[in-house]
Amino acid sequence: MFEGTQRRHHRRTDGRVVRFAVAFVAITAFYGRFTRVIGFEPDFLFPLENVTIAQGRDAIFTCVVNNIGGNRVSAPPEGDFTPARVAWIKADTKAILAIHEHVITNNERLSVTHNDYNTWTLNVRTVRREDRGTYMCQVNTDPMKSQSAFLEVVIPPDIVYEETSGDMMIPEGGSAKLVCKARGYPEPKILWKREDGGDIIVRTGNAIKTKMTSVEGESLLLSKVTRSEMGAYLCIAANGVPPSVSKRLMLHVHFHPLVQVPNQLVGAPQKTDITLQCYVEASPKSINYWTRESGEMIISNDKYNMTELTVSYYSAQMKLTIRKLKKSDLGGYKCISKNSIGEAEGNIRVYEMNLTKPRTLSEDEEDNAINTFNSEEDDYENRNTGRNSSSNAPSFKDQSHRLHRSSSNMIRCIYLVLLMPVLTLIKN
Repeated sequence: MFEGTQRRHHRRTDGRVVRFAVAFVAITAFYGRFTRVIGFEPDFLFPLENVTIAQGRDAIFTCVVNNIGGNRVSAPPEGDFTPARVAWIKADTKAILAIHEHVITNNERLSVTHNDYNTWTLNVRTVRREDRGTYMCQVNTDPMKSQSAFLEVVIPPDIVYEETSGDMMIPEGGSAKLVCKARGYPEPKILWKREDGGDIIVRTGNAIKTKMTSVEGESLLLSKVTRSEMGAYLCIAANGVPPSVSKRLMLHVHFHPLVQVPNQLVGAPQKTDITLQCYVEASPKSINYWTRESGEMIISNDKYNMTELTVSYYSAQMKLTIRKLKKSDLGGYKCISKNSIGEAEGNIRVYEMNLTKPRTLSEDEEDNAINTFNSEEDDYENRNTGRNSSSNAPSFKDQSHRLHRSSSNMIRCIYLVLLMPVLTLIKN
């Protein structure tokens, strides 16, 4: 009876082992043997989050597994019970990175930490582009449980200098093609702008001119370039990953010097200072100087002061100040501009300005002048009327008296004019 009971016990035990062996299979790469599981089933408390990180920085994945401590696995025939384990796997390459707290792969940039409770952390230091991919946090239960997240490695833009244009020189009216290449992930976009904030002139095949504050694309084509388009152009590369980068390209437009004179005739009194001005446009940069009309070059000293103010990349203002103007300073002056293409000059003539005011009579002098005038009028009347100029008539006449006399004279003149035709007829 005891033997039968024992056989039945063995049969029940063997059946249970078989059922557990068939029902639970350890499919993890780090055990690969039959197990049986007791206790609560592990579960993930939070999803594994995707990570986007710039190249060169550190990426962290955090896996939180609950009830991992109450789950046990055994490995017959030893019968030892060991806790369930958490592993990190690179899913796209199927490479085991770490088991529990031990790094398996030969990568010094990887490390795993465990807070002795339910959190496992995978740290990828100084991320590289090849680290991009899917990472899996796996628990060796039966069936196996896992969750995955994607590591995206982005790369800030960088100018490819060997494939990018440098400073350029073209003649006025010519064409220029500026090229800018950049790398990064995602692929950077190229934007062109002028450093001074001015418009970029884009000309199409139909000779249509369009002004744009910026132009997108790896190449910028400028045709029929004028001197106003000379300056610094910025190639800006951006892909949403800071920082954006840029390169400065200088466009030089060469042309013959041009001299403009705002005032060709300038005057001033003697012993005062006078300033002559010329505006010069030239590229390449010109040598500018002043001469007298005779060709004598003027140099800065106590008599002359010369200044030059830069207005733009290709234009400047020339000034010549002549101190304490005198007779010998009068005459012609020239402002001359020379560069490797040619030369130009402007002419200015300096003259003396007379600022002498007319003499103003005093009140006594005005009275004497009036008396003299009235005396002359009286003498004239006396001669015509037979009266003696030395009569007792007053020498000073008031305004009304003079007005009356003037009116009489005017009437006599009109009378004579009217009689002239009559006299002519009588004579004939």
